[in-house]
Amino acid sequence: MSITTIDGFIQGWLSHRKVLEEMLADVTTEQLSYKPWDSAMSLSGLVLHMTSAMGMFASTVKNGAYVPGTKRQPVATIEELRAGVAEDTKQTEAILRTITAEELEREIEFFGNKATGAKLLQNGKEHEIHHKGQLFIYLRIVGIEKLPFYVSRG
Repeated sequence: MSITTIDGFIQGWLSHRKVLEEMLADVTTEQLSYKPWDSAMSLSGLVLHMTSAMGMFASTVKNGAYVPGTKRQPVATIEELRAGVAEDTKQTEAILRTITAEELEREIEFFGNKATGAKLLQNGKEHEIHHKGQLFIYLRIVGIEKLPFYVSRG
């Protein structure tokens, strides 16, 4: 898929990010530390990884060179996690809205490979979708039965 406008990309990305926010509706603080195996990311760690990674992709495209993602401190409550997701979403969207057509077309060195800004943003969105799929499984395992559709239709 090719990104033709940043606004179109943002709309598509937000249709997935909104679902992430909805997925956290019934999560409790006690479920945040759940890990499916010992060395796995915790439920809260997986969510923070997803949200900070998209910020990293957006910042990298904006700056034309790799920008490490923001490391958030672990959260203690579901309220802190929800607030962190909302803040990361707001910050990432703000960065995305400043990306120009030239920045989408510019090639960027990224972990030994070169890709256009558009390709990196698409990779970031796909990375988030991949981990959202994992999160659906985490939530089912911890007993959450009511989950949203995988993409927001509204």
